[in-house]
Amino acid sequence: MKFTNLVSFAALSASTLFPSVAQAWNQGSVDGTDPFQPYTIYAYGINATFIGYGSRLTSLFVHDKNNIPREVVVGYDDPHQYLIDTETNRTFFGAIVGPYANRIKNGTFNIDGETFHVPENEHDGEDTLHGGFDGYDTRNWTMTQYNTSSITFTLYDSSGTGGFPGTKISHVTFSLSDATANSRGKLTGRMVTVALDQPTPVMLASHIYWNLGAFQSTTILNDTLWMPNANRIISIDGIEVPTGGLQSVKYPFQSPSVPLNFTYPKQVYEGVLYSQQCGTGCTGIDNAFILDRPPYDGPESTSDVQLQWQSPDTGITLKLRTNQQSLQIYTCNGQNGSIRSHASQGNPKIEKYGCLVVETQQWIDGINQPEWGQLDRQIFGAMTGPAVNWLEYEFTTEEWDY
Repeated sequence: MKFTNLVSFAALSASTLFPSVAQAWNQGSVDGTDPFQPYTIYAYGINATFIGYGSRLTSLFVHDKNNIPREVVVGYDDPHQYLIDTETNRTFFGAIVGPYANRIKNGTFNIDGETFHVPENEHDGEDTLHGGFDGYDTRNWTMTQYNTSSITFTLYDSSGTGGFPGTKISHVTFSLSDATANSRGKLTGRMVTVALDQPTPVMLASHIYWNLGAFQSTTILNDTLWMPNANRIISIDGIEVPTGGLQSVKYPFQSPSVPLNFTYPKQVYEGVLYSQQCGTGCTGIDNAFILDRPPYDGPESTSDVQLQWQSPDTGITLKLRTNQQSLQIYTCNGQNGSIRSHASQGNPKIEKYGCLVVETQQWIDGINQPEWGQLDRQIFGAMTGPAVNWLEYEFTTEEWDY
């Protein structure tokens, strides 16, 4: 969201945006510079672990319907395995992706009449995915704030890195809130990027792989998913690059039986097994759903739930709130059992449809679709406000009310 006053937000230092940062560079014996140092934060009934490599969530435990703590995040027990993963599979497990999430057609975009090209890292050089070869998931973020229930990672990104113009500083804060009588706890994320000089594309996203059933079942196909405002998807071609079109999820008729229509609660398999709109040869979901609700006037909100998802195995429900205008939903179509997840989950093989990724973001490749009117939410510079991606995951085991 941009602001039009004459004060340059580039003048805001990290300590201004996050007052606790200045005191937290050296906390105890931890100096924040080891990218594989695990940091665990706690609140009553919930805990989460992070590493600086990719500003990455590696573990999250919440209590199920029987009050048993369950690991609901897909990932590795050895933090160094994430580096190996980057060099081999590039799954983006738990990472912050950027500086521009999702795909950029031909790795090319135009700002104020100047054309920029960033290296293409997908489909044999036909598009750029999640920031390219030097994306934020590959960077060593510095831990700049850490207490019992909250952690902040910071990344300074100089102009020209990865081919992107403009110097930027990003701060990612995750915090936990206590479980209550009606909640099993909350995880809140706040991704803030300040562009310090020339205009540049900014769209960070959190790339967490979830399995709310803690792999008691090999797939999430029997889970229930609901996205009440997800009326449209962004049309894509055979390599999942936006074509510029927008498509109703209710076409050709308004019914829950239309595969990608999750405006009604339904089991995941009803969309996955009958949808082939995720690229050539793909069956499943890997689509950007547009949230048809008014844009927020402020950078944060705790209003309506935009996604609700429940596992029948654990009874755990995830309720997602966000200030972003789109959700990229990926049903792990590319997994094939060759990767194993946490020991606390029984070291399960991650099979096809064995997990779900939910990325809160703006309209994908909007920088190449000016007719969409999304540029003021995707291009930031020294005289704009910061780019803010706010999200909240609330966990419950209550019966659904819809």
